[in-house]
Amino acid sequence: VQLQASGGGLVQAGGSMTLSCAASGFTFASDSYVIGWFRQAPGKAREGVSCIHSNDERMNYADSVKGRFTASRDKAKNTVYLQMNHLKPEDTAVYSCATLRGFHCTPYYSDYDWTTWGQGTQVTVSS
Repeated sequence: VQLQASGGGLVQAGGSMTLSCAASGFTFASDSYVIGWFRQAPGKAREGVSCIHSNDERMNYADSVKGRFTASRDKAKNTVYLQMNHLKPEDTAVYSCATLRGFHCTPYYSDYDWTTWGQGTQVTVSS
């Protein structure tokens, strides 16, 4: 199982950006995996941003991004996305995706023992 994250960059406050996380080694349509988005800003602990399951409709979001970020998936492409709108300077961080087999997207996803991580992608929001 591997994950490939992409889509970071520099954006002005109030702008939008979409991150992608392409998965290989398992199939969204038939396998049960939860995929999480996380971020880590300099000097801060890693924070769970969102989670989505490979083939059910449950999603969860951190309070800090609710109403601004939306997770989605494309089963045909085996890819999950994180659409980020109304970005704020405090959203600046390295964003990573991770996956775990057999778990669902619950409000406790940040506590899971995530087994596979994609490389991080830098998101910088300028004020």
